[in-house]
Amino acid sequence: MSFGSRARAAMAAYGPACVGIDPHASLLAEWGLPDDVEGLDRFASICVDAFAGRVAFVKPQSAFFERFGARGVVVLERTIQDLRHTGTLVILDVKRGDIGSTAAAYADAYLDEDSPMAADAITVSPYLGFGSLTPFFEVGEKNDAGVFVLALTSNKEGPEVQLARNDDQTVAGGILSQLAALNAGAEPMGAFGAVVGATIGEADEDLAINGPLLVPGFGAQGGTVADINRLFSGVMANVIPSTSRGVLAHGPDVQALRDSVAGVNAELVGS
Repeated sequence: MSFGSRARAAMAAYGPACVGIDPHASLLAEWGLPDDVEGLDRFASICVDAFAGRVAFVKPQSAFFERFGARGVVVLERTIQDLRHTGTLVILDVKRGDIGSTAAAYADAYLDEDSPMAADAITVSPYLGFGSLTPFFEVGEKNDAGVFVLALTSNKEGPEVQLARNDDQTVAGGILSQLAALNAGAEPMGAFGAVVGATIGEADEDLAINGPLLVPGFGAQGGTVADINRLFSGVMANVIPSTSRGVLAHGPDVQALRDSVAGVNAELVGS
């Protein structure tokens, strides 16, 4: 099954919420865990117990594992492997972007099924030119994996690039239109998505890209159900709201974590 098909099936089974797995130092401390590889490993194991086969998507932030060096990357590899094929899809948040053979190597590292780090989808940055992402799309298509391209992010610095105008459209608008072209005709939706923040305020661009829309900033970062309904009216079936702190604050109790994300999904579906 293509990533678009698997994503739609997971959303139907569990709800649309994505849980960010962000083991930063302060969160490890809140969970009573040491800020070392052993604490990281315990944190990741609890997240696997809580979310595997119970939520549609998890989104590990690679940087919080990489900061522990090679041993942290080993924990990330194992976490990805333990979560995948349980019905839960792994979106690895790496925001990679490069050119030529380097981009192809990144694509192989994260999207080729033969790689120990293979995820169901990754995040990428298009700001070396949209065409520089071609290796990610090619390897993703070959392996039925997804690619989420940064388009309209919530950080305050984003608009200086994303809303800059290139001829008759913004940079973000150009990214979205090229994603729509890649996804044209795909059923039930394409595999190539966009990252659009829940706290951007307004979205004047066409978000109907026939692909998944990963929406960080929901929950503790300020994005609300009302924001999502307003920003994504007409494309709600493709929206994947992502929350991290709002759910992870209930750890390390596994049942409390499960109950928290179930509440998030109930809120989203009920809206």
